[in-house]
Amino acid sequence: MPKPGETGFARIYSATRYSWQGLTATWENESAFRQECVLAAVLTPVAGLLAENVTQWILLIAVMAVVLITELLNSAVESVVDRVGDEMHELSGRAKDQGSAAVFVSLSLAVFVWSSIVVANFLI
Repeated sequence: MPKPGETGFARIYSATRYSWQGLTATWENESAFRQECVLAAVLTPVAGLLAENVTQWILLIAVMAVVLITELLNSAVESVVDRVGDEMHELSGRAKDQGSAAVFVSLSLAVFVWSSIVVANFLI
């Protein structure tokens, strides 16, 4: 049995609105997300200068998107944990630490990809 609610274009419109609200809330409440957005805005044109082909350009842009996606998910986890309660709990701390670790891994991947392309295109 399907879930009740909107279908078709109304559902697409609502989903887009909810997504925009999520982006806005994250921008307003998470300084790390704002910093990563600014970094992505600066690095996007740089990617066009560094890449030797379309594949490299897409890879440079994609890893920046992965960082932003991971930060959005980490922020969602933190919001849910904070909503549940502000008392200290091992599982709450673990969830927040794991979200932070995911952001760290995505940032490490971005640094690795960008560094590899710079080395391959300019130093070898």
